[in-house]
Amino acid sequence: MARTDDDTWEITESVGATALGVAAARAAETESENPLIRDPFARIFLDTVGEGVWTWYEARELPAEVVDAEPELPLRMRSMVDYFASRTRFFDTFFLDATAAGIRQVVILAAGLDSRSWRLAWPDGTTVYELDQPRVLEFKSSTLAAHGAEPACNRVAVPVDLRQDWPTALRQAGFDVSASSAWSAEGLMPYLPAAAQDLLFDRVQGLTVTGSRIAVEALAPNFADPEARAKRRERMDRVRELMARVDPQREVPRTDELWYFEERSDVGDWLRRHGWQVTVTPSAELMAGYGRALPKEVEDTAPRNLFVSAQRTRT
Repeated sequence: MARTDDDTWEITESVGATALGVAAARAAETESENPLIRDPFARIFLDTVGEGVWTWYEARELPAEVVDAEPELPLRMRSMVDYFASRTRFFDTFFLDATAAGIRQVVILAAGLDSRSWRLAWPDGTTVYELDQPRVLEFKSSTLAAHGAEPACNRVAVPVDLRQDWPTALRQAGFDVSASSAWSAEGLMPYLPAAAQDLLFDRVQGLTVTGSRIAVEALAPNFADPEARAKRRERMDRVRELMARVDPQREVPRTDELWYFEERSDVGDWLRRHGWQVTVTPSAELMAGYGRALPKEVEDTAPRNLFVSAQRTRT
């Protein structure tokens, strides 16, 4: 589904389906022998919607004919699960460290099917604001409520498109601009045009005070490189053609059709210029630190994204 200005989606459509895909990866990791993260709610979302393109990310057993033609594919799929698990651990740790330091306002931008409001051990008095499309937030809250799950914090859903005036919606929901806060932007950047990314950080800057923190999954330096994009597309097109012939019921996602391939500001540099103390960790380094280093033969599989954490030190 091609992107348009002000487009919206159900949880099984467009960007919503990608949230299910990440939930599938978290479910696969949670159910593995030695999980890096535990998300007991991911499987609930998948069971609720049933089979779809998102189940590709579970890295289930592939048909022998596909593996014979693409012998590295199972390892590539497992590597993507490792990437999503490492990403989840990074943001989990960021929020727990921020609240341990006394921050009690948390903002999750493009919350998707992130279930941190339910599964993390939040200190008493913590309010978590979740921003996303109305139908995505409604699906998440109603699905978990139907299974008797209750948030472990004061969760405040803020149904708003991040391309709209979300700062006003956030303040109206109770956010205190005079108090320190912790923010996350996970799995968001490729779905924003370059100008919208700059505007997002301008708005965060206007809502934060000294001592506030932010964590961002920033795009790889070569994200917009046509050659890298063509190589990735060629590989996945081969897999799609194989799967269409061998197992036509199993869809292969076309996530990159939803991305904006535009040159954009370096997130770490932007934050430094605006008074933040910044740490940048390349994804390969992050994964290796969690014991999930990518095998050399598939090291080009997982995104070469940069994991940025920062604390505002001046106004």
